[in-house]
Amino acid sequence: QRSAAQSWRMPPAWGRVTCPGLGCSRHYRAVLCSELKQPLTVEEVAPRPVGPQEVRVDIHFSGVNFADTLLCRGLYQERPQVPFIPGVNGKGVRLNMPLLVFSSQGDGVVGISSLNSMAEECITDHQVALWQIPEGVSLQEAAVLPITYGTATFALEHRAHTQPGETVLVTAASGATGLAVIDVATNVLQAKVIAAAGSEEKCKLAMQRAPGSAHWGSWWAAEGWAWSSTPWGDVFLEALRSLAWEGRIVVVGFAGGTIPSLPANLLLLKNISATGLLLSLYWERNFPLYSRTLSSAIQYCHEGCIHPHIGAVFKLEEVRCS
Repeated sequence: QRSAAQSWRMPPAWGRVTCPGLGCSRHYRAVLCSELKQPLTVEEVAPRPVGPQEVRVDIHFSGVNFADTLLCRGLYQERPQVPFIPGVNGKGVRLNMPLLVFSSQGDGVVGISSLNSMAEECITDHQVALWQIPEGVSLQEAAVLPITYGTATFALEHRAHTQPGETVLVTAASGATGLAVIDVATNVLQAKVIAAAGSEEKCKLAMQRAPGSAHWGSWWAAEGWAWSSTPWGDVFLEALRSLAWEGRIVVVGFAGGTIPSLPANLLLLKNISATGLLLSLYWERNFPLYSRTLSSAIQYCHEGCIHPHIGAVFKLEEVRCS
């Protein structure tokens, strides 16, 4: 038997199979980006046939990520041709799997796709990863796991090699990824957390994940490593300087819009390390490691070790509000 968090093959979505056969004739609704930097629209889309290496997924929820915003503004490193359907991850149900690999129709699944998850359904290559949603994990929780908790788990465990008792500094701590890092660091890896955020209100949210650890505006030298998504000006540089002996800093993005420079001499002063994490590259270059990491995040949720934060839930037609 396969474990609850073991992967199948297919792209990102959580759901269940509801339509037998090789294809469905009904139209479905999807969010469309027809022009960059313009409001998104919801339109009826005609389905296409399911190919021999593909599956159809009925999408119940799709996570809203910072990358989606950048894509729709033409500011992401990848620029799909318009029109396109946004959504880099989703949760749904397999509608059709011609090769019937691993499960019957109706199973709840979750995964990652480059696009197309902000729709009622999508078709994906079954060679990409698909993970079963274990009992006790809601579809809403599952939608949060691939991007935010996948990034958090990968950064903490693989890139930073976080050990119990070490201190993790989390910048942009009230964001989706920041909250996930706090959750995994505190409740899975038994690390101490310093959460830095830009306002008192944001710190209160971070403190719900790690009570007593949130600090607004500044922090002190941290034993261990610092997490940086560089939300403000020189936060990256200050985080780098705050590292203790042999500390590690992991860069996962640039939420503040500015890409900082790294003074290499700082790496020598305390023998510290600076690393980066672009999760999608592991999908392409080391999929087994990628799969194990996301499986771990799903298992942590299944065991009740982590508790994904869901800030709001929107209907498809409310995409502009999200």
